[in-house]
Amino acid sequence: MAGSENVVAVLGTGIMSAAMARNLIEAGLKVRVWNRSREKAEPLEESGATVADSPQEAVEGVGFVITMLADAGAIAEVLDVDTLSRLAEDAVWLQMSTVGEGGNEGLAALAADAGVTYVDAPVLGTKAPAENGQLIVLASGPEEVRPRCALVFEPMASKVVWLGEAGAGSRLKLVVNNWITGLLGVLAETVALAEALDVDPARFLEAVEGGPLGVPYAQIKGKMMIEEDFPTSFSAKLARKDTGLVLEAAEKRGLHPLIAETVAKRFDEAIRAGHGEKDMAAIFEAVKLR
Repeated sequence: MAGSENVVAVLGTGIMSAAMARNLIEAGLKVRVWNRSREKAEPLEESGATVADSPQEAVEGVGFVITMLADAGAIAEVLDVDTLSRLAEDAVWLQMSTVGEGGNEGLAALAADAGVTYVDAPVLGTKAPAENGQLIVLASGPEEVRPRCALVFEPMASKVVWLGEAGAGSRLKLVVNNWITGLLGVLAETVALAEALDVDPARFLEAVEGGPLGVPYAQIKGKMMIEEDFPTSFSAKLARKDTGLVLEAAEKRGLHPLIAETVAKRFDEAIRAGHGEKDMAAIFEAVKLR
């Protein structure tokens, strides 16, 4: 694969993946990008990326392809067996979206049909960590490609956790997402309770900051809720999708996660109220509705 090893195709140029692509370019890799809406990919030309007109054009002869699309269905529409066959021999597919267990299994099967090495590698982080190359990669896949993947992971991540066979990354991501969205739901209700009790919610954040009860994430999202200003780092719509994947995995194993179910309903209410494209901290708006 000499010559193609440093060529990476990034499919999907949303908030996080655009930042990831820029970091790869800054690291000296040749990057091709594709997005369903071309105008969202075009700003990356200024950073040195080549904007492709189709997924097929983007992946032709590349050593790595990264998928960062909304869900497994969208990925399967873009990367079929024919498209995957255009990659360089011994290329690696780095699947970095959050697709859940079933989605991962389907995409892994697609890669197997195409004879492409598949690495399940969802990420932890939102806009700022992506921009600063501080994502955490939950990687799982063949051990023999691990050294090669470092070429791509290192420019975008502060930590890469290798977890074994493909699928382990997606399972751990579900666990972490359950923690994140649950915390967000409780934080929204806590800020609303403070306001109802005529307590300045900023005082709550001040009280817990720096101690064992304090979570830096709460400081970031809590300030958004207090100010009711939600610049998007990760949208409420995508957070609702991720919560649905958690529920799907839990129910498959006979669990009944009441907190996750409630958080999902809150996200649904926020989305119906027109906050779906805002930051996921906009779940607070659903709490206020009640």
